[in-house]
Amino acid sequence: MDGWFVDDRCANCDAARQLAPGLIGEHEGKSRILREPKDVAEARSLHAAVFACPTRSIRPASGRPDPALDPFPMALDEAVMICGHNSPHTAGANSYLLLRPSDTAMMVDTPRWSRELATRYAESGPITDVLLTHRDHAAHGRRYADHFGARLWIHEGDLDAAPDADQVIRGIESREIAEGVTAHPLPGHTRGSVLYLADGRYCFSGDSFYWSRTTGDLAVADSVTWYSIEELARSLDRVAGRLRFEWVLPGHGDRHRLTADQMHLRLRALAERTRLLRPRPVDFTAVRW
Repeated sequence: MDGWFVDDRCANCDAARQLAPGLIGEHEGKSRILREPKDVAEARSLHAAVFACPTRSIRPASGRPDPALDPFPMALDEAVMICGHNSPHTAGANSYLLLRPSDTAMMVDTPRWSRELATRYAESGPITDVLLTHRDHAAHGRRYADHFGARLWIHEGDLDAAPDADQVIRGIESREIAEGVTAHPLPGHTRGSVLYLADGRYCFSGDSFYWSRTTGDLAVADSVTWYSIEELARSLDRVAGRLRFEWVLPGHGDRHRLTADQMHLRLRALAERTRLLRPRPVDFTAVRW
C-alpha cells in the first residue's frame, strides 16, 4: 500500500497491530498493510509499528525506514514507557520502562539488545533493576543488567533461563521488591511466571493474561500455556481478589486501561473463566488477539 509492505518473515506476534490498529491488520495468520496513513499522527503510528516489529518485516518501498522517526522509548502513561524494538529471541514480546519517584527506572522484560538502545533507555533515568516476568523473556536480561549495573530478577521456577540472576523470587507469596513495586508469583504459563504490580496502578502481567481486542476483555492464552492451565487458574484465584490496578501491560497481547474497580471485576471474572479451561495442545494460531 503506497509502497509499504509486510514481508514473509512476519511471525504474527501482534506487536505492530497494537501500535497501528487501523493501518495494519491480520490476514491469514500474518500482518498486512490495510491503507496508507492519512495524517502525521497516523504516520507516527505506522513508524512505531515499524520499529517495534521483531522481524523488521514492515517496510517502505525504499526498504529502509527512517531512523529519525523511531519513537522509542515511547510514553504510555506518566510513569510507564514502552521500549519497542521487540526481540525475536523473546518471541517478539513487549517490554517496558517503569519510572520511579527517585528519578530512576526499572526495565520489565527486555527489548532486543544493542548498546545504542541501552543508552537511549537509560536517558529516562539510571536503571536499577531488570525484572523478568518468566523464562520466555529472559534472552537479553543479563546483558542489559550488566550494562546498566542493575539487578536481574527472576523466579526460582524459571531460574535455569537466567541462572546468573542477582535476585531470585521464591515460593508463591507476594514480595515487595522496591518501594511501591510488588512481585506476585503466578505459576501457570510457565512454572516461574511472575506478575509485577507498581503503585496500585500498573500491572506487568508477562504472558499470564492480556487485553484481547477480539473479546474486548482480559484473556489468557490457554493455547500457549507451557506449564499448566489448571495451575494458572489456581494462581488467578489466589490473587484476583486482592490485586488493584488500572493498566494491564502484558508481554504478548494488547495493553489497556480501565478504572481500578473495573479491572478488579474483570480480573475476578477472568479467574472464573480460567477455572473452566482444560489442557490443550499448543497452538499459536488459536490466540485471540
